Amino acid sequence: MINTQTPQLLVVMTSFSKLEDAKLMARTLIEQHLVACVQINEGIHSMYRWEGKICEEREILFLAKTEASKWDQIHDLIKQAHPYDLPEILAFTPLQYDDDYSKWVQSEVNLKI
Repeated sequence: MINTQTPQLLVVMTSFSKLEDAKLMARTLIEQHLVACVQINEGIHSMYRWEGKICEEREILFLAKTEASKWDQIHDLIKQAHPYDLPEILAFTPLQYDDDYSKWVQSEVNLKI
């Protein structure tokens, strides 16, 4: 069944220059029950302007699945622990998602530690 009610899920996105940093962040967020899972994609090429120069870098895309109530904690942890001076931290709330997947995510992030 597809959920079209008020969204509860959140996909948090950031990027890293090193796989080790992405894996450490993923493990930390999962261990603290802030996210249910993380997908790490090593195959992105980023272009951006930084301090007046156009830069090109290979980066790792990081997508974490959680529920909206965890946003503040996740944002603060990423901002504090991220190796970039100004990390990209974006969150998207899907309008539609599978109910069973949603229940699994919610059960993972709401486990009593």
